[in-house]
Amino acid sequence: MPPSTRPTSTGEFLTGAGFLGRGLRMWITTPRLMLLGAVPALLVGIVYIAGIVLLLVNLEAIVVVISPFASDWGEPWRTGTRVVAGAAVAAAGILLLAYTFVAVTLTVGGPFYERIWRAVETSLGEAPVEPERGLLRSVLRAVADALRLVGLAVGVALLLLVCGLIPGLGQLLALVLGALFGGWILTLELTSYAFDARDFTLIQRRRMLRARRPRSLGFGVLTYLLFLIPGAAVIVMPAAVAGAAMLSRDVLASTRAASAV
Repeated sequence: MPPSTRPTSTGEFLTGAGFLGRGLRMWITTPRLMLLGAVPALLVGIVYIAGIVLLLVNLEAIVVVISPFASDWGEPWRTGTRVVAGAAVAAAGILLLAYTFVAVTLTVGGPFYERIWRAVETSLGEAPVEPERGLLRSVLRAVADALRLVGLAVGVALLLLVCGLIPGLGQLLALVLGALFGGWILTLELTSYAFDARDFTLIQRRRMLRARRPRSLGFGVLTYLLFLIPGAAVIVMPAAVAGAAMLSRDVLASTRAASAV
């Protein structure tokens, strides 16, 4: 491809975000199907709101526990340090909440979201026929993938917590990294239907998405940011499943094209 026509990282990022936009348009074209996907998100969201309230109520106590060294400091250093620590805890907590919300919602509403994914695949043509796998193998594979993603999410949350404690720009750095890492983790999770149906492992999925990283991040980061808007996750969740199906098809097509060269 000539240099003048090579897509830029920004262009790829915006293209990835566009897949979520296409998913949101399904609220207009297939509202009943999308409404089914909104129900599990609403139910899980109610539980998560309670969890967020609990976190906020106990945030000061959590901050005191993780910053005992500041107890004997004078003002404004003690308060300033604990404000920074509170922001760090919030950034790490937001990432874990966003990831676990998606994981739990996909589990609770599995049949509904599979219908949305299947509808997208069928509309695009050549929908995959899921491979025959034994129940035990399927369960073990799903559990192993979930544990890997949970480990990644916890590791990133700890990294954000440390970054948030850095004086100065630490909180901004934690928020930016939270959006990037959070978007990447959500993309890995939401594309599971398409890649699992084609019998790709999590490692293979991650490799193919990494090859189109700006595009994958564009989709994931926008999804992550919209999840931060109170109540938006109910509308965004089914659209994210649909958009992830479209993104997966695009990434798989790019992988096949690259292999053919």
